Amino acid sequence: MQSKDFDRWNGEKKKLHASEREVLFHEREIWWCSLGVNIGFEQDGTNELFERPVLVMRKFNRDVLWILPLTRSDKRNRYYVPITVGDANSAVILSQLRLISSKHLQRYMHKLPQGQFKEIVRLVQQFFPRI
Repeated sequence: MQSKDFDRWNGEKKKLHASEREVLFHEREIWWCSLGVNIGFEQDGTNELFERPVLVMRKFNRDVLWILPLTRSDKRNRYYVPITVGDANSAVILSQLRLISSKHLQRYMHKLPQGQFKEIVRLVQQFFPRI
């Protein structure tokens, strides 16, 4: 089992929590996001700030949003949707939808085209059948 640096992430998480920086973000945007060190198969961040690119799926208010992490892995199944960010091929991981504080957002990267975003929304909605 790979060792994870939960202690270093805890220090970074405390800094994020104390931050008073206001982040202006919108749906369809891709941001570098401090996702941290997580448990099991949840997507971790990398480097000093434990970052990973994420797609902003839903903005509830200026403080809370749903995100989908991105990966460079070339997996072909219903949980991975290929996208292009700039010149790089990536995939949105549909199964890793999560709610975060906007304090996790670090740097704006890109805005997804409207049509591509609508398709991702449609695919996510398939995981939430109406009751």
